Amino acid sequence: MSPSIRAERVENSARLAGFPRSTPFAPKSTPVLPPLPITSTIHSDAHPTVPLSRSHLTAAQTPPMGPATQQRHRTRARRPATSKPRPTVDDDGDVRCEACGSGDDADELLLCDGCDCGVHIFCLRPILPRVPAGDWFCPSCTTTTTTSAKSGAGTVIQTKMPKQFPLIQTKIVDFFKIQRGPPAAEPTEGKKRKRKALVVSKKKSRKLLPFTPSEDPVRRLTQMASLATALTATGAVFSNDLTYVPGMAPRSANSAALEAGGMQVLPREDVETLSLCKRMMERGEWPPLLVVFDPVEGFTVEADKCIKDLTIITEYVGDVDYLRNREHDDGDSMMTLLSASPSSKSLVVCPDKRSNIARYINGINNHTPEGRKKQNLKCVRYAVDGECRVLLVANRDISKGERLYYDYNGSEHEYPTHHFV
Repeated sequence: MSPSIRAERVENSARLAGFPRSTPFAPKSTPVLPPLPITSTIHSDAHPTVPLSRSHLTAAQTPPMGPATQQRHRTRARRPATSKPRPTVDDDGDVRCEACGSGDDADELLLCDGCDCGVHIFCLRPILPRVPAGDWFCPSCTTTTTTSAKSGAGTVIQTKMPKQFPLIQTKIVDFFKIQRGPPAAEPTEGKKRKRKALVVSKKKSRKLLPFTPSEDPVRRLTQMASLATALTATGAVFSNDLTYVPGMAPRSANSAALEAGGMQVLPREDVETLSLCKRMMERGEWPPLLVVFDPVEGFTVEADKCIKDLTIITEYVGDVDYLRNREHDDGDSMMTLLSASPSSKSLVVCPDKRSNIARYINGINNHTPEGRKKQNLKCVRYAVDGECRVLLVANRDISKGERLYYDYNGSEHEYPTHHFV
């Protein structure tokens, strides 16, 4: 390389670093570049994973700087070139998974939009059910500690345990907006006249049961704090009812009469039981459930005491929106609320911003006998006062410490569960 060409490249490098064009440089000297400012961007809404292997570019491997118009920034946070990991590739130049080292199952191989490193969705911890439609960032490209939340910059994953919500009664009461003061007296049922038995026997219907709260108030605070931890980590606020937000579906759209094929009506006695569960939660009498963080499954829910068959666990709540508005949404917690005819009126529940414990109950693996045996809840849609509601109900007795699972698919078989544990 001639001295004049070398001098011109040095001058270009100096100009990119912010030095005036007239600054003199010797052709054989190396310019001292000021460090790039490092900022951080917190992304959210993804599942955590194990840290991926990282390799750094050495000074000899660092490519020469080109014109400013050729610089590309995949992330919103500027990072020095020496902190950028290099993707693992095979002999053909194809990216391999940083966790298992394989380049197979390319359709399930995520490529980080910050560094181009790859990892399978089933090698993540916890796994992802599907490849996100938007941007995705590996642990090396983010410092976030948030799980399963979404930001405008893309999807990222968490590598640390979530920060525990403080076990302080006043903070928990304020977080869940629990009613203060003495509990309201429950209405007593009057005496009912006994009816004579009919000659033709009729099958007795099975009634839903209200949950039985833990007797120890400290234990109830621990249960509520575990849910507050999960909600805070996922960037959501607590809500125990369906919410109707301007710009989404109005409440008038939630009509059970639009259900294709009809929807079963929740019996009056079961409606009263559901209302009782709501009132108990409003005054701090919580269902005996704990939200725990599992390195493989992410946030999951387990029973904190024995739960009887047919007990109402919770209602599935969140923002109500039209399905047509969410067809390309990356959210993995949407629940069908109304399968309407016509389909343009179908509704879904979106718990990404407002939700309760139902969001963190995991699904079974529909593809293995072991996975199907784990199911101890059923998800049922009912018509209540003409509106659609979704309830999670125990379908057998559940032991203390047992984790809760239900079938994410029902009869639709659209949710990918083949990688679930």
